[in-house]
Amino acid sequence: MNLTCERMSYGPDAIAHDENGKTVFVAGGVPGDTVEAALVSDGTSFSKAKVEQVVTPGADRVQPPCPYVGLCGGCPWGILSRSAQLAAKQANVADALTRIGRFSPDEVKGLVRPIRHARDDWGYRNKIELAPRMQGNRLVLGLHAAEADTVVKVKRCPLFEKRFGAAVAAVEGALAYATHGRDLGIERVGIRASRRTKDLEVAFWTPAGPFPRAEMARVLRDAVKPTSVVRVLTAGEARARRVKKVEVLDGFGSWSERIGSETMRLSAPSFFQVNTPAAEILIQLVMDALAPRANELALDLYCGAGTFTLPLARSAGAVCAVESYGPAVRDLRRNLETARLDNVEAVGGDAAREFPDEEPDVLVVDPPRAGLAPEVVELISRTGARDVAYVSCDPATLARDLARFRDAGTFRPLSVTPVDLFPQTFHVETVTHLTRG
Repeated sequence: MNLTCERMSYGPDAIAHDENGKTVFVAGGVPGDTVEAALVSDGTSFSKAKVEQVVTPGADRVQPPCPYVGLCGGCPWGILSRSAQLAAKQANVADALTRIGRFSPDEVKGLVRPIRHARDDWGYRNKIELAPRMQGNRLVLGLHAAEADTVVKVKRCPLFEKRFGAAVAAVEGALAYATHGRDLGIERVGIRASRRTKDLEVAFWTPAGPFPRAEMARVLRDAVKPTSVVRVLTAGEARARRVKKVEVLDGFGSWSERIGSETMRLSAPSFFQVNTPAAEILIQLVMDALAPRANELALDLYCGAGTFTLPLARSAGAVCAVESYGPAVRDLRRNLETARLDNVEAVGGDAAREFPDEEPDVLVVDPPRAGLAPEVVELISRTGARDVAYVSCDPATLARDLARFRDAGTFRPLSVTPVDLFPQTFHVETVTHLTRG
């Protein structure tokens, strides 16, 4: 197929149209490219193709510093210039609001603010997750491939924190030495690194069973000098793994990061944004939107380990923070104690079931990719809160939920600000400011 790529999708691929006008998702293409592409699948409403040869490169095609772009799934937009990435992400947010939220083009034009971003577009990730595979009697680590259920073996990842770039190869070598060719059932290996605190944690996710704890700690201590080595014991089916406990093999047993004026400590299972400087932009946008006062109650739903809870507690009179994930709740309570904040009620449980009876003045919600459950939208709508900050990692579910608030006649959006937390990918975070109306 001879195709001209027109724009980026909300996904890894560019969009083109064939000679009959059918939409084609083109893997390995960027806007402006003229390419020869091989047909991968041909559906009734769209097709998928893969670039075989770039005939004429688009103006925004760049040579990435990563040789694995297109092979591993971590940086599918690595061949696209930074300015074009930012423009595409802002356009995708606007498209979702129009197409899914049914906001008018004029409304969307007034809502969507210029995209915000931190300085680094490579070397920004404070976390990398590696997949283990046995090759003969040797265990190797790699990144998940873009198209198949395989791994791409890498010595370093250009997305990972530059200061600790050699950690990937060092951890793999130490792991291969410590396992002695045995398959220990390791499901994944997580490495967290902070350029600010200099903390480096290595976490092994495994089912219960024998494990060379002392030897693993010793060889990692020699290889990468981590501040923490832990083993996360899991149970259950592969699609629904649950954490049973965290064993400390060496060091602190947790990882610390400085974000804004706070220093947070997190256990390996707890979620934390992978781009710390860009996460600080989220905090700024949330605090600007809510402007909590000293006599007000703030509600933080899906609060995690306290990224928004801590700054809210510094300004509001009291905060109720709700989180369903047990390890994150424990981290939140520890972080509150370290910060010496005693005006926060940390509640463990589902956001709908544990929605507080006390009337909040302001709210922040940071739900998972699935967005807000309908009952949570209803509960928020019943409150007398003056303002809501909605932090979203998926423009589609954000647009759906904003439409639900609009249809309920309770909260209306004042602004939607995209934030580029994930350069070299299609993912985009947003902070929406809603007010009573």
